[in-house]
Formats: sequence, C-alpha cells, structure tokens
Amino acid sequence: MDGLVLYIANKNYSSWSFRPWIALKAAGIAFEEVLIPFDDHGGNPLFREFSPTGKVPVLKHGSLHVWESLSIIEYVAELYPDAGIWPLDPADRAMARSISMEMLSGFRALRGACPMNFRRPKRRIDLPDGVMDDVARITQIWKTMRARSGGPFLFGEFSAADAMFAPVVNRLDVYDLDVDAATVDYMAIMQAHPAWIAWREAALAETWIVPADEA
Repeated sequence: MDGLVLYIANKNYSSWSFRPWIALKAAGIAFEEVLIPFDDHGGNPLFREFSPTGKVPVLKHGSLHVWESLSIIEYVAELYPDAGIWPLDPADRAMARSISMEMLSGFRALRGACPMNFRRPKRRIDLPDGVMDDVARITQIWKTMRARSGGPFLFGEFSAADAMFAPVVNRLDVYDLDVDAATVDYMAIMQAHPAWIAWREAALAETWIVPADEA
C-alpha cells in the first residue's frame, strides 16, 4: 500500500488539520502533506476531489480515504502501534480517548468566539456567554491529567490527547484569556514542542486571509 498523504488547509486557521498533523509529526510518522487553502468563505470546492464531506483533514492511504481528525489519529495509531500515539496503559488510554472525544464534541462557545489564528496579535476581545465556562472545564482537564501522570504532557509523554487540545493552546494564548499558572506552564511546554514550532513557523509564513476567522 502507498504511503500516507494528509490533506490539510491553512496552517494559520485550520484547527482540525492541526490535530492529526501534530499527532503524526510528534510520533515521527512519515507522511506527505498536501495543503489546499480555504477560500474567502472558509471552504474550497477542491476539497470535494478527495473528501466525502467537502472538508479537511483527510488522510489518503492507497485507495483508502479517512476523514475527521480523531478518526485519522486512530487509524494511524493502529498502523503504528508502537509509535506511542495513545498512552500504553489501558486506563490512561481510556481517559485520553474520553477527553479527546469531549474536545471533539464540545467547547463550542470557545471555538465559535475565538478561532485558531497563529498570526493574530495577542489581544482580548469581548467574550460571549459560555466561553469562560469552556475554558474552566478545559483547564480542569489539563490540571487533572497532568497531576495524575506527573506531566509534562497530559499523560506524561506527548500523545493524541495533547494533539486534540493543541488548537486550544493557541486560542488561550492569542486571545489572552485568564488562566492559572499551571495552565500557562502546560501551554509553554506545548509551544516548545518541535512539531508545534514547525507548524507555527509555516502558519506565520502564510499570506492567505480568511475574514471569517479574523475575530
């Protein structure tokens, strides 16, 4: 079977692309990256050529196409069971999947008000109801998991759970949201990871602007 091809959109904006990209990159898994930028409306008709939903990310492996961030991560974890994408301990793995699913399905107030944006100058905005409730739950998750594992990441070593929350780290940073010292420490550790740095540098070099994602 052919190698892995990951279709993504703008690194500055595409939080869903960021998740599997950083998971695979941090695990040292080789893949070809194909970036097709959003148009002004936050989509692109070209996505339909490889994506059944018309959205990114999509992983191509031979004739197989896998879509949705968490499904891509799960598929690659099965291909490379020794890569450490999920924690080894069954209880840790169950908790990592639980918080990843919570990220996948929740925190809509934060995501809606504060789009991921690496180029954005750090400044606050007026926040709608629910955003700081989302932040409180997310930071509680981070503190609980790091206290349980001893850190520095959520389950000790970098895992898929950290990848699923990576866009939130950017959001808390660039919108200057109020968080405690433990959260700032975790954010700094995430932002120092080589895979994070590589994504950020590429995001900052992009020139595309999507007005809908410029909160």
